[in-house]
Amino acid sequence: MSSVSHDQGSTNTAPAGLDSVEAVDAALGRLGYLADRGLATSVFLALTLQRPLLLEGEAGVGKTELAKVLARLTGGELIRLQCYEGIDATQAVYDWDYSRQLLHLRAAEASGEAAGLGADALENQLYQERFLLRRAVLRALSPADNPPVLLIDEIDRADDEFEAYLLEVLSDFQVTIPELGTFSAPRPPVVILTSNRTRDVHDALKRRCLYHWVEHPSFEREVAIVTLRVPSVATDLARQVAAATEALRAMQLYKPPGVAETIDWATALGRLGVTTLDEDSVRSTLGTVLKYREDQERVEAADMAEIVKAAVRRALVA
Repeated sequence: MSSVSHDQGSTNTAPAGLDSVEAVDAALGRLGYLADRGLATSVFLALTLQRPLLLEGEAGVGKTELAKVLARLTGGELIRLQCYEGIDATQAVYDWDYSRQLLHLRAAEASGEAAGLGADALENQLYQERFLLRRAVLRALSPADNPPVLLIDEIDRADDEFEAYLLEVLSDFQVTIPELGTFSAPRPPVVILTSNRTRDVHDALKRRCLYHWVEHPSFEREVAIVTLRVPSVATDLARQVAAATEALRAMQLYKPPGVAETIDWATALGRLGVTTLDEDSVRSTLGTVLKYREDQERVEAADMAEIVKAAVRRALVA
């Protein structure tokens, strides 16, 4: 068990090479993640102040991807905890290896050791660290050459009780296990929480985090993202796809397309040999960018030709 306490005021330094907002922005860009100034600043402060960073925004704007890129950037292991309704400490933090405990108990009984130890001593043996199963959160607090990146994904899907359990982790980077004591991180992990805001996250959790709302990218930044991630697609087509996606987001859809869908759409059109967006190509590939039937029906009921023309004009003018 780690007995090293974490003092939040003792080591307020960013990792080597990430000692400014500009350096963080440039490093993310080299790994294919184009952040705006606000997000780059939030990441820099999270690394410098060693504070968890809560990212909220619509699905598909790059919240989860940022944690993956940070793991590559810092050299730490990416430890992902996918939240869902009903998740609790046994799935997220720690559990006991009951099968090994049972084998140990049977071996003690067979050897006669159990009779000599007594019930209390035997029970204490069963709750030793060698029988502990480290789930994502406890793994993130364990010693490592490089602090890991703990991604707590879609925290808004978890219950209030689980949020409350995380407060100790987010404020002190430690977990208390009644049978063993307190496990404290020798070096705090980088913690990224994401939320699609299907419900409001509790204020107590937000107070322990830095916060950033991740917007859909601007037109020019989305073009740059598509060009970077799908280099085989011509620049003109990338601009038209980004413009068309921008138009779709303005249509009050049930699920507006995110950056991931823009990239998928551009990739699909490129594979089909499309060089200029037209009504037929949009109609035949709509399933790569819109994932709900109702959204597809709304777009198909609109003037598809006008949507395409407007996207082409936007691509030329912008």
